[in-house]
Amino acid sequence: MLSKVKSLFIRNKDRNIDKYDIDEKKMDSILSQGAILVDVRSEQEYEEGHMEGAILLPEYDIKKKAGMLLPNKNMNIIVYCSSGTRSKKAQEELEEMGYKKVYNLYNGFQNY
Repeated sequence: MLSKVKSLFIRNKDRNIDKYDIDEKKMDSILSQGAILVDVRSEQEYEEGHMEGAILLPEYDIKKKAGMLLPNKNMNIIVYCSSGTRSKKAQEELEEMGYKKVYNLYNGFQNY
């Protein structure tokens, strides 16, 4: 039973990958072109460790603070969290707000 549930989870996870979900190699390429790296975890998680150069914009504050921290809606933005779940939600929220090029670090910060 557990293996059946696990296989369903893996299939569903793979189905959710879209063209704006990126891996570390693609992230490095986009960052080298001047993208902004955004950590969408909590302030406490950020203080415990974050990627070099990342700004903090917790997922729960996006609607309130994105306009101030990310004024250019046409810039490349990479969002990440611990596992990729909150950052996927943050990516969708930013897109709904009119941001054009928002990338999600698939599987999150846990792998770095």
